[in-house]
Amino acid sequence: MSDGRLSRRQALGLGIAALALPAAPGALAQPRLGRGLPREFNLALSHVTASFTGRPRPAMAVNGQIPAPVLRFREGEEVIVNVSNRLREHTSIHWHGLILPSDQDGVPGISDGFQGIAAGETHQYRFPLVQSGTYWYHSHSGLQEQAGIYGPLIIDPATPDPFGHDQDYIIQFSDWTDEAPDRVLANLKRDPGYYNYDKRTLADLLRTLGGAPDAEARSAILADRMMWAGMRMDPTDIEDVSGYTYLVNGRTPAQNFTAVYQPGQTVRLRFINSGAMSHFDVRIPGLEMTVVQAHGNNVRPIAVDEFRIAPAETYDVLVRPRDGRQYQILAESMGRQGFAQASLATRDGLPALPLPPHRPRPVLTMADMGMNYGPSGLDRGTPRPEVDAPGHVAPMDMGGMDHSAMQAPSGGSQGMQGGSTGGMSHGSMPGMDHASMGSMDHSAMAGTSRAAMDSMAGTNHGATGGMNHAAMDQGGMAMPDPLVNDTGAPPEARVLSYRDLRALAPRYRPRAPDRVIEVRLTGNMERYFWSINGNPFSHAQPIVLNHGERARFRFVNETMMNHPMHLHGLWMMPQVGHGAENPMLHVVNIKPGATLDVDIEADAPGGWAFHCHMLYHMETGMMRKVSVVARPRVAAAG
Repeated sequence: MSDGRLSRRQALGLGIAALALPAAPGALAQPRLGRGLPREFNLALSHVTASFTGRPRPAMAVNGQIPAPVLRFREGEEVIVNVSNRLREHTSIHWHGLILPSDQDGVPGISDGFQGIAAGETHQYRFPLVQSGTYWYHSHSGLQEQAGIYGPLIIDPATPDPFGHDQDYIIQFSDWTDEAPDRVLANLKRDPGYYNYDKRTLADLLRTLGGAPDAEARSAILADRMMWAGMRMDPTDIEDVSGYTYLVNGRTPAQNFTAVYQPGQTVRLRFINSGAMSHFDVRIPGLEMTVVQAHGNNVRPIAVDEFRIAPAETYDVLVRPRDGRQYQILAESMGRQGFAQASLATRDGLPALPLPPHRPRPVLTMADMGMNYGPSGLDRGTPRPEVDAPGHVAPMDMGGMDHSAMQAPSGGSQGMQGGSTGGMSHGSMPGMDHASMGSMDHSAMAGTSRAAMDSMAGTNHGATGGMNHAAMDQGGMAMPDPLVNDTGAPPEARVLSYRDLRALAPRYRPRAPDRVIEVRLTGNMERYFWSINGNPFSHAQPIVLNHGERARFRFVNETMMNHPMHLHGLWMMPQVGHGAENPMLHVVNIKPGATLDVDIEADAPGGWAFHCHMLYHMETGMMRKVSVVARPRVAAAG
């Protein structure tokens, strides 16, 4: 098993974590070298048996490994990756966060000309590397990512790295369940609260009532309970799926992956969240972290004590341990269901340090959600179905597409011509309703935003302290700040937010968007399906962007869940007030009840997947195709 240290010369495998896996030739994905030729890597996807909990269970692996082997590339080179499918089903590999041609992006039915890799076949990916940084790769077929097909991908910069370090480690989080992923989804469909092990009980209610100061407070508590009951929702349902075993580089907390350092060294830790459904709150007690990279892009260094990492995000930090002690790398699930744990120590083989008690579990309140109650049993909804505006959603034929067994419709939208309105903004079309179908909005409930309430009281929850985060107001009630992460940290702790991130080398000049496109995150909890603007993927038309334009996606989360939204092939720039230095991200986490503007430079032609990276949200419909097309030609007069 590898120590996880990254070599400058080769790609190293990151450990198998007590897997009963078959030996696989070339399991380290070593490149085949040829003079003047692209480096060539070979990956084989196969069924294996894994035992992360002591119980052998079916899984899927790459070159016999979970996680998959580290792929280490260099900016400016061209690589070839041959993917052999030894599974009994179609598969694919997506290169998460990489800027590459659409036909190499690896999403069946969405990437240009790519329909997946059939069982028994080998597919060759070939693409140039135009960036550097920490990324990862995973299957984009069905629920295979949850079953084990994911791994780290590092691209070394062509020029000297501005952030020197002595040691370099990958810290890849994931969440494992002994249940088959299809069974997990079936359980959620049958009962969305199936995995919520912290439901409020009668004893909780009696305890709360007993602590109320007066009759008025007790009446308010009972009214709150009745409202939640009327909506058939639970304020303790934070992440949909709990009971996971949380892993670091394929190791359980007891197996204690260790990053070895010598006192006085600078250690780079490359954090990757490959969890299917888990956000993690990350801290190293007693040690300051300096964030130097977000989503593969260098940022101005920012010192923090904690950060929240959503599914599919990556952050690089530098730490400088000086005293030779053993440090805990703690990643607590946002729902407080468990820890992923690793160590930072001067030698390997030390036992894991005892885990601390869990922080208090988050509980949503009506105040957190802006009093947005919604119809009984469903969600807020609106009286009319979604209206997709010309130029925003194309009526192209989607009949040949197949992504995760979700068949999209053929035909158009009553003769609407995609791209015909050019610079038209959603906001410029009076009387248009971009809302969802009345019965479809999952939880109109706005957010776990205790942070918004705390910020009004002057509590600092981030490195940007002193800022009034209650910027939005509706009916006199503070709306959730879309950027602040309430990790339960002490008030003095510096907790990273998107607002703290400034691009070190801005790529795009600041300019006004050509269009504003409303992206409402919606769904239905009782039936457990998720959607964008009220339409699940199977009923949705693609979003069309004109090549070269700047679009502003106005995310509005009308649900009670976090949604880490991932756009393939294009950078997203959340509007956090830094102009050209706004960070460039491939995932933007949209908090419950929050609204956030995100600019997109449409500089990569082709078809791109756009979806929530909570795997079961994507699988049940929170996904769209984004098509970047040439601007319509206008004939010259005369």
